[in-house]
Amino acid sequence: MRQKTRDGQLIEFQDTQDKVLTLLYGNLIGRCFVKVLTMPWISKLGGAVLSTKLSTVAIPSFIRNNKIDMSQFEDVKYASYNEFFMRKIKPEARPVDMNPDHLISPSDCKLTVLPVEKDGRFMIKQTPYTLQSLLKNEKEAEHYLGGTLCIFRLTVDDYHRYCYVDDAEVLEKVQIPGVLHTVNPIANDVLPIYKENTREYCVLFNERLKRHLMMEVGALMVGKIVNHPTDKKIKRAQEKGHFMFGGSTVIMVFEKDTVKIDEDILENSRNDIETVVRYGMKIGEIN
Repeated sequence: MRQKTRDGQLIEFQDTQDKVLTLLYGNLIGRCFVKVLTMPWISKLGGAVLSTKLSTVAIPSFIRNNKIDMSQFEDVKYASYNEFFMRKIKPEARPVDMNPDHLISPSDCKLTVLPVEKDGRFMIKQTPYTLQSLLKNEKEAEHYLGGTLCIFRLTVDDYHRYCYVDDAEVLEKVQIPGVLHTVNPIANDVLPIYKENTREYCVLFNERLKRHLMMEVGALMVGKIVNHPTDKKIKRAQEKGHFMFGGSTVIMVFEKDTVKIDEDILENSRNDIETVVRYGMKIGEIN
């Protein structure tokens, strides 16, 4: 996976998360293992283990292997691996751009930006989607034709909390459960299982961004989306929620002509390069 920093530095590597996914989905044995791992009782057991005090033994090696600068985070003693994974960062380590004309990133991530086209396909967590299939709502998807799709892909080393990108009114909230089932190998011998990850989204509105959408995509296994209860009105930089262990994705969709993404990000996306951005960082302008 190729990535670039905002100053143009090219990074070419396959992170641990990518290696695991490639191993699991790249051969028959791995795909059989996925079916076992995603059994409900296995997922619950995995989540329970990561919430025990014993799981803290994995924290030091994780910090070391992923080169995480812990001076950026609140100085607390973690009671479990999951507590560590959803750790809070010091506000000064992630300053939020509060210029109302700037579009900001909701999270630390690797960002890809795509145009919204009818029946246009994109990949989320090794699964192909159209916007209609991602939302499971064709009427909602039609609002964004000709607009902009932002895929904020978090890896295990990223800060796993995310925020709203502007003041807005919450119009609707939707939850979509994850599914996994076998596909006939004769019809599809490349990926003989089909999956959709658990996802949640809210439809938002304000006068400048108009109707826009923010979605969180969780993991099929132990990953979990934890969104905070909210009123009908939300604020820019207000924390929306966090992910539990599993690696996750935030997606934002904007109507046509409401945002202008920074050119370096667009150029990277055209060349299949992700752009490394941070929570609260400017990624474009609001028209």
